[in-house]
Amino acid sequence: MNIRAAGIRDMGRILEIYEYAREYMKTHGNPNQWGDDRPAKSVIADDIKAQRCYVIEEGDHIFACFVFAIGFEKEYETDFASTVEYGMIHRVASDKSKGGIVERIVDFAKKKVDVLRIDTHEDNKTMQNAIEKQKFKRLGIIHLDDGSPRILYELKEDI
Repeated sequence: MNIRAAGIRDMGRILEIYEYAREYMKTHGNPNQWGDDRPAKSVIADDIKAQRCYVIEEGDHIFACFVFAIGFEKEYETDFASTVEYGMIHRVASDKSKGGIVERIVDFAKKKVDVLRIDTHEDNKTMQNAIEKQKFKRLGIIHLDDGSPRILYELKEDI
């Protein structure tokens, strides 16, 4: 199993994975987080160009994707300011052909930073369970630019 930065050549497969994830969310009680069209193709393209979009693959088969960046997220800083940069995990999706996706992402990210943050929709019970299984602590509620609430989690390594 390999995690690598995504390239434009991966766009088609990434779009397929996000389509699968949207359908999964709809059938598992979370129809509103990504709706029918999020993340937008332009957002994915921007993530790839900025080298913050990653894929997880085995052989030639890409089965998951996510965004990882290090810095500060303005929505997180409003109520939960940090004095140190942290890793941010966003837009996690898989085709469900392999398990343990969040665990693999967290292992990858922990090699780069001591503090990780991730947020999710209140209806996304699958992600909440995966996050909490990785020992993330719930910090509270944040609001995105459009005003929609998300649950913010944080994981700190012994610093």
